[in-house]
Amino acid sequence: MNAESALPLRAVLTGTGSYLPEKTLTNDDLSKMVETSDEWIYPRTGIRSRRIAAEGESVSDMAAAAGRRALEAAGVQPEEIDLLIVATVTPDAPMPATACYVQPKLGVVNATCFDIAAACSGFIYALDLARQFVRTGAKKKVLVIGAEKMSSIIDWTDRTTCILFGDGAGAVVVEARESESGILATETGSDGNLAPLLYIEAGGSNLPNTPETLLEHRQFLKMEGHTIFKHAVRHMANISLKAIADAGLTPEQIDWIVPHQANLRIMQAVSKFLNAPQEKTVSTIEFTGNTTAASIPIALDIAVRDGRIKPGQTVLFVAFGAGLTWGATVLRM
Repeated sequence: MNAESALPLRAVLTGTGSYLPEKTLTNDDLSKMVETSDEWIYPRTGIRSRRIAAEGESVSDMAAAAGRRALEAAGVQPEEIDLLIVATVTPDAPMPATACYVQPKLGVVNATCFDIAAACSGFIYALDLARQFVRTGAKKKVLVIGAEKMSSIIDWTDRTTCILFGDGAGAVVVEARESESGILATETGSDGNLAPLLYIEAGGSNLPNTPETLLEHRQFLKMEGHTIFKHAVRHMANISLKAIADAGLTPEQIDWIVPHQANLRIMQAVSKFLNAPQEKTVSTIEFTGNTTAASIPIALDIAVRDGRIKPGQTVLFVAFGAGLTWGATVLRM
């Protein structure tokens, strides 16, 4: 093949995998813990249940399970992976990186390992890093995992937040190939001025946990839900349009939208903004809840394995999270 006819070098997703814990926590179960009900939760969020990690089940355990399935789907041996990126805000420990705990569990002995923390946008950020590593030739095969144990940072007495989140992990294998398929465009953004809208106050170096902070539940996630909702819809819609344009496409040419599974009403609003029928949006939130950095790769894997998303189709990933952060990726499967 001569240079004029060569296909572009792109980062291609060659395998997907996911993992959800066995334990299911329904809205009815929650109604026995806090003052709430399925009748209140479902219409406002689209959530009926979420998965909760078992006692002793770590983020690295879930990440390894999802990663193993992605490797199997890609037909890639663990020792072929030369970079492992884990997106999470619920690491096994402050240090080392959770990716370093995942490495021996998967046997990816030749991988450089690190974590990235961009909350619900983490998977898109990590995927963009993988894209740049393989396109420059610095790495050949990258395993990107989004994994969260949100049950560990939720105040189960706060009915405004405990109803929203769940645990799980999703993964993709990224390889450089001369192909019409692969990642066509990625756009990201952040606004640290809005960090106080979604945060955990205590437990870091700025405010280490003390008996007082623990009693005051300052080690748990806090969120201004209504304000977050407005920012999420606006930024997810705008960044989607920007990424689609960068890919040289129009919204009508997108076959599937795989959004961050934060709230069904947010997802519906973004689809409406893009003039996309709701049937083109992959939604798993009803039985997973919000798994933050894990939500897009979990939804992607489920839709690939059940046959909805097929090779050759064009897919939009879009997310919004704490930071505030947001991002969108357009790819051809």
